Amino acid sequence: MTQSQFHRIRRLPPYVFEQVNKVKAAARAKGVDIIDLGMGNPDLPAPDHVIEKLKETIGKPRTDRYSASKGIPGLRRAQAAYYERRFGVKLDPDTQVIATLGSKEGFANMAQAITAPGDVVLCPNPSYPIHAFGFLMAGGVIRSVPATADEEYFRAMERAMQHSIPKPIAVVTCYPSNPTAQVADLDFYAELVRFAKKHDLIVLSDLAYAEVYFDEAKPPPSILQVPGAFDVAVEFTSMSKTFSMAGWRMGFAVGNERLCAALARVKSYLDYGAYTPVQVAATAALNGPDDCIREMRATYRKRRDALVESFRNAGWEIPAPEASMFAWVPIPEPFKPLGSLEFAKLLVEKAEVAVAPGIGFGEHGDDYVRIAVVENEQRIRQAARNVKRFFDGASTTLHNVIPIAAAGR
Repeated sequence: MTQSQFHRIRRLPPYVFEQVNKVKAAARAKGVDIIDLGMGNPDLPAPDHVIEKLKETIGKPRTDRYSASKGIPGLRRAQAAYYERRFGVKLDPDTQVIATLGSKEGFANMAQAITAPGDVVLCPNPSYPIHAFGFLMAGGVIRSVPATADEEYFRAMERAMQHSIPKPIAVVTCYPSNPTAQVADLDFYAELVRFAKKHDLIVLSDLAYAEVYFDEAKPPPSILQVPGAFDVAVEFTSMSKTFSMAGWRMGFAVGNERLCAALARVKSYLDYGAYTPVQVAATAALNGPDDCIREMRATYRKRRDALVESFRNAGWEIPAPEASMFAWVPIPEPFKPLGSLEFAKLLVEKAEVAVAPGIGFGEHGDDYVRIAVVENEQRIRQAARNVKRFFDGASTTLHNVIPIAAAGR
């Protein structure tokens, strides 16, 4: 039996990013220094006090045993305390907080918990891949809605409710958005909760970038701040970006008790939770000082500013994101006919810079690339110089590749 015959594998498209990774690996094998702004993989270290707590806990009696699938009690209490401090939202740590192995695993297993074959789920396009593919793997069907937070979004939602058969069961949101860096306010969430109640929809909110924002006066809100949101919503958060703990795989699902119970039930069959010392260290992160979070924000803000300024000087306008560690950037006009995948491969080969092709986030992303500020300012400025050199020479060196007379700025 070949892999292509497996039902769930057949439902997954080729992993677009893998094609860029192959070009990147081939260049590195030749000794080329690729500046990698593709994957949203934080390069900052985890906070010292978190690492110290991990070291202190490893080897203690009982810590090598199976842990708690839904998270140790102290960790769930710490997440509830964080929500109260940050959003003014009260959570019951026993029934409304589930620890997950990163928010990605939480999303995928929530999809397994709530999806029957053929169920329709509304998903932003472009969107982080697990938002759609978690449901596809669970046997669901995806209907796309815009990744914006405006009137057009609700018009598209109304159309989807009228014309989808069967009626959609859930909607996914992600603000600050990966990949578009779009932000949403409480008015948007209030309208979404009203809409969800009217149409009997579950809302799955991805808030992984809650703490990566650049206007101190406008921290991203939680949908759970809206009265009545607990009736329809579960929210997923992650420690990956907030505390630069991406490889630790710690996240949370919080909110509606019935949905949290369904997720906990599925997880109880599939895992025994994260390694206990990791959960203890994560508890220390949530309960500890937040100066490390402010430093993380300041670092990404400086990098964002360096990206916008240096790439503009290179002839490539970068819309300045208000939040997230990404810029969602239109492909320069001369290169648009290539599409995002070929353009991203070209950047690796000709400018020694890796970015994420927008097509990897859905077909509506194909005119864009996502650039992650996961290198220091010096490397970002070097990337801009490389891009400028590539752009300046493109009209003469790429006449066979780009169907135009001059690929300049």
